[in-house]
Amino acid sequence: MTDTAIAPAVRVAHKPATKPARPYFSSGPCAKPPGWDAAKLATASLGRSHRSKIGKQRLQYCIDLMRELLRLPDTHRIGIVPGSDTGAFEMAMWTMLGARPVTTLAWESFGEGWVTDAVKQLKIESVVMRADYGQLPDLAAVDWATDVLFTWNGTTSGVRVPDGDWIPDDRAGLSFADATSGVFAYDLPWDKIDVATFSWQKVLGGEGGHGVLILGPRAVERLESYTPAWPLPKVFRLVSKGTLTEGVFKGETINTPSMLAVEDAIFSLEWAKSLGESGLIARSDANAAALDRIVEERDWLGHLAADPASRSRTSVCLTVEGANEALIKRMASLLETEGAAFDVAGYRDAPPGLRIWCGATVDTADIEALGPWLDWAYATAKAG
Repeated sequence: MTDTAIAPAVRVAHKPATKPARPYFSSGPCAKPPGWDAAKLATASLGRSHRSKIGKQRLQYCIDLMRELLRLPDTHRIGIVPGSDTGAFEMAMWTMLGARPVTTLAWESFGEGWVTDAVKQLKIESVVMRADYGQLPDLAAVDWATDVLFTWNGTTSGVRVPDGDWIPDDRAGLSFADATSGVFAYDLPWDKIDVATFSWQKVLGGEGGHGVLILGPRAVERLESYTPAWPLPKVFRLVSKGTLTEGVFKGETINTPSMLAVEDAIFSLEWAKSLGESGLIARSDANAAALDRIVEERDWLGHLAADPASRSRTSVCLTVEGANEALIKRMASLLETEGAAFDVAGYRDAPPGLRIWCGATVDTADIEALGPWLDWAYATAKAG
């Protein structure tokens, strides 16, 4: 009886013959673009001041590439700021919130972090709309007389807003979108977004430490007409004498950036330009579809985000039958040891499960090769 009970697990637990060629499935920092090599990075700006002619040129070129790829109108400013996406979003909150009441939407850990900043740190009158991991709150119930904070694509929950239709054109408040796992992976409606933030380390596969802040005209108007009641750290200051510091949005960064990280981002952006935004989106969509097929073929796997309309196509979070934290750690460790998949355990605050990055820098063939390895890791971890 004992042999019969364990036989299926033993049969399934044979190691697959083929591994993903690039087993990088981390949700941040994410896989480098195909063909990336450190030797291919431009180095003339390294060892030079970021305020030198070449330093400013490379920073401005990086901004210009982002504008071109995202098809951003001239009315929107793009700034490279410190602190990754977190720094960019906190910069926006601390400089613009307080003029109106605030609505904060939280359905994953980073959204919950913005709740903490607004309610406990800035102590602003706030309506908090929460949903469990895998769900969205009622977007139709959002009061747009308030400023609204939300994550466009929940990196830790695998849940995204389906589109921008829920954001009215005649909104009185500002829309603040933490879009770090969404920019370059979705066709974002920039007329609906007043403030957007992201980091290069997600869809572009760039290095961490730097954030990108995008401001629409309504956000600029808020910055120039409103002064917060609290003191602002130097790295958050975007206004001087009541006027937007335009240099921040022309490559004159507030503090010293890593020019190596900038050159790495430029490499990724030039690769992305060769595909176009539509090409980047198509790669993410193909990867997510390949992972969907893997899930559909296995009764022990599922999507944390049950509704396909609000399911992320980049940071895809999966449920695992009978999973607890120990099982997921065991699976992730087995896959890493074999060099079959790196960094696939779900986020520490999320329900125990797997998280597979499906952004544009991942090759679909590697997603397809992952399925049998998930079978092996699951069977081996369960048997152990």
